[in-house]
Amino acid sequence: MTMISLDSNSPTPLTDQIVTAIGKLVEERALRAGSRLPSIRDFATRHAVSRFTVVQAYDRLVALGLLQSRPGSGFYVAARPFPDLAGEAPLKLERAVDVLWLLRNALRQAAGEPLPGAGWLPASWMEEAGIRRSLRALAGKGGDFLTGYGHPAGYPPLRELLQRRLADIGVTADAGQILLTKGAAHALDLVARYFLRPGDTVLVDDPGYFILFGALKSLGAKLVGVPWKPDGPDTAALEALAREHRPKLFFTNTVLHNPTGAAISQATAYRVLQVAEKHDFLIVEDDIYGDFHPGSPARLATLDQLERVIYLGSFSKTISAALRVGYVACKREIAADLADIKLLTGLTTSEVVERLIHQLLTDGHYRKHLDRLRGRLREAREKTLRNLEKLRLSPYVEPEGGMFVWADLGEQGNPVKIAGIAAEKGIMLAPGNLFRPHQEPSTWMRFNVAACQEPAFYEAFARLLEQG
Repeated sequence: MTMISLDSNSPTPLTDQIVTAIGKLVEERALRAGSRLPSIRDFATRHAVSRFTVVQAYDRLVALGLLQSRPGSGFYVAARPFPDLAGEAPLKLERAVDVLWLLRNALRQAAGEPLPGAGWLPASWMEEAGIRRSLRALAGKGGDFLTGYGHPAGYPPLRELLQRRLADIGVTADAGQILLTKGAAHALDLVARYFLRPGDTVLVDDPGYFILFGALKSLGAKLVGVPWKPDGPDTAALEALAREHRPKLFFTNTVLHNPTGAAISQATAYRVLQVAEKHDFLIVEDDIYGDFHPGSPARLATLDQLERVIYLGSFSKTISAALRVGYVACKREIAADLADIKLLTGLTTSEVVERLIHQLLTDGHYRKHLDRLRGRLREAREKTLRNLEKLRLSPYVEPEGGMFVWADLGEQGNPVKIAGIAAEKGIMLAPGNLFRPHQEPSTWMRFNVAACQEPAFYEAFARLLEQG
C-alpha cells in the first residue's frame, strides 16, 4: 500500500488521520478497487501505532463504504458504484427520429452537393496539408501506440497541453481533471450516462444542439427547454424552470451558440451560476465552437472553476471530423468515474489520433490555421448576412464569429416544407423545429455561412421560398 504520513503531535486523533489519508488514496485511485490493505498488525508496526487504533480506523472506513472486510482474508478497497448500464432502459431510437433524418441526409450527401444546413465546415476549408505532414511524421515513430490500447484517460501529453490551454481562458485544472473522448458527442454521452436515469429531468437550450436532444431522449431523459436570448439563456425562465422541475443537469452551448451564433455575456453567466447554486444542479458547458471566436468571450467554467460546471471541447470542427478528439474537464472524482465508464462502454480512445492532434497543436500550424479560418468565416458571414437581407430574412444576431447564422423566415414560408422540397433537389437545409427540444414549430432556419457562398444557392432558395 502507498505509505501515509501520521503526526503523533497533531491535535487530530490518529484514527482520524488514518481514515482521512486512506480515504484520499481511495478517492484519488492510488488504491484501486480490490486492493488488499496491510493487515492490522503490519499497519500498526509500520506506522508505530496501536492495533486498536488501526482496528477503529479500518472499521470506520468499512462503515463509509470505502473498505470491505473479508473474514479470514483481511481488508480490501471496496468496489465503487457505477451506473447500472446493463439495467438501463433500452435505447429508444424512435424518440430521435427527426434528428436521425437530418443526420442521415447530411452524411449521405454526395461530394459537391450543397450543404447549407450542415454543422461542419467544408472539407476544403480544413487543414489537410497539416494533417498529411503530421501523419508522415507520426508514421516515422515506432512504438506500442501504433498497435496497443491507449491510456484510459487519454494521451497524457495532450491532456497536459489541454491543461495549459484551459489556463489561457482562465480555467485552473490539472491533467487528472481532463478526460479525452471521441469528440464532443462522446463526451456528452459519457456525462449523460453517468448522471441520468430514465425519467430524470434535464434543462437544454431552446433552440439548441439537436444531436444532444436525440441522445438524451434515447436514454429516457425528460427535456425542458430554456429560451435563448442574444446574451445567453433567459435567466428568469431558467430560475422558474429549475424551481418547477428540479433538474439534475443543464446542457448549454455558451460561445457562438448553435444554432443562433450568439454568445453568453458576463452578467448572464454570473446569473446562470447563481441559479444553479440556488437550485442545486450541475451545468454541462459545451464549448465546441470557442476556438472560432476572435476575442475573449465569457465562459461559465472560467467563472466557476469547475466546481459546478463540466466543461467540454473538441477539435472535430476546427481540424478534422475524421480525427475525433474531444475532452471533458471537471472535478477530479467525476473525471475518474467518467474514465471508468469510458472503459466499460468503449475501452480507450485512439492514442494514434490523440498523438496526431497533439503534434498539430504543438507545431505552430494550428494557430495559423485558426487565423485563416476566422478571416475566411468573417468574409463568408458578412456575405451571407447581406444575401439573406436581400431575401428579407431577419438574422437573430450578427455573430462575432463561427459558421452559423440563425434567420427568421417570418411569413415567407414554412421551413419544414421548404427543407423537404430542397432535399428532393439535393440541397440539405436545417429547419428551426429540429433545434427545439421537442421539434416544436419554428419559423427559423440555420445557415452554415461556409456553404452559402455560391449565387446559385440564393437563386434556388428564392424559388424555394415561393414554393414554401
